[in-house]
Amino acid sequence: MTRRAVVTGVGHYLPERVVENAEFEASLDTTDDWIRSRSGIERRHFAAEGETTSDLATHAARAALQDAGITADDVDAIVLATSTADLTFPSAATMVQAALGMTKGFAFDLQAVCAGFVYALTNANALILSGQAERVLVIGAETFSRIMDWTDRSTCVLFGDGAGALVLEAQDCAGTSDDRGILSTDLNSDGRYKDLLYVDGGVSTNSTGHLRMQGNQVFRHAVEKLAGTANTALKTAGLAAGDVDWIVPHQANIRIIQGTAKKMGLSMDNVVVTVQDHGNTSAASIPLAPSVGKSRGQIKDGDLIVTEAIGGGLAWGAVVLRW
Repeated sequence: MTRRAVVTGVGHYLPERVVENAEFEASLDTTDDWIRSRSGIERRHFAAEGETTSDLATHAARAALQDAGITADDVDAIVLATSTADLTFPSAATMVQAALGMTKGFAFDLQAVCAGFVYALTNANALILSGQAERVLVIGAETFSRIMDWTDRSTCVLFGDGAGALVLEAQDCAGTSDDRGILSTDLNSDGRYKDLLYVDGGVSTNSTGHLRMQGNQVFRHAVEKLAGTANTALKTAGLAAGDVDWIVPHQANIRIIQGTAKKMGLSMDNVVVTVQDHGNTSAASIPLAPSVGKSRGQIKDGDLIVTEAIGGGLAWGAVVLRW
């Protein structure tokens, strides 16, 4: 028998405020058509005044716990992927732990920007395989609206706020690619490309900072690296692109999503797409997508899923799992 980390629950949360593309026309030299044609984004959600990343994460966590039919007392660990934590410290994960009433186990944040949830899944999988935890609540949550430069039309129209969560549970399986659960992972980074996507401020520089991005360069790296890491993870699992039921990609840009699917030889009919309604929610975009996909009736038990993401660092990776 082989120990696997199996998804037993999923949930998401989006702030109440919906921002349509047209809202940007009053303050920026942009239009709804310009934004749609370059990104596929039609609208996004922004957190309310006083609504924090840990608030969004807590809502998504509760939804995932309910979907799994368990309570916070049944969870051993929380891994929260975010680049926009409420405070420098303590971690937003411990704030979620307290909000859920969870008094045992452990909780920590993980920061790999848009690739954060893939990194979080990989770490949660390792916790389960090592026996450190039986159930892990894995969350991606962001409030990127707090780090936008609202004069930069090339970035501020792309991002939104939100949160998604999965419950991973240890289960004994046969040890084949037909098993439910995480079958393989692949992580990568290359710090030489830091200047392509970053925030120009932070604690040790004693400045606040805004997100900066060289969009054309990020796009150039994204398609190649995303298809590459997805195929590597599939090969590790003893599978190929033709076995995939659904790509659940980081929802950054529809052209990147389309380019990655094409490079993998897959149809867009096999891709869960939410970017039009959420924008780029960074580490939250991957867990948001399967939650929405499940609610749409797209993702079903037994489906083979490959999820991949790239973000600042550059950092990128993929996870292959059977739902």
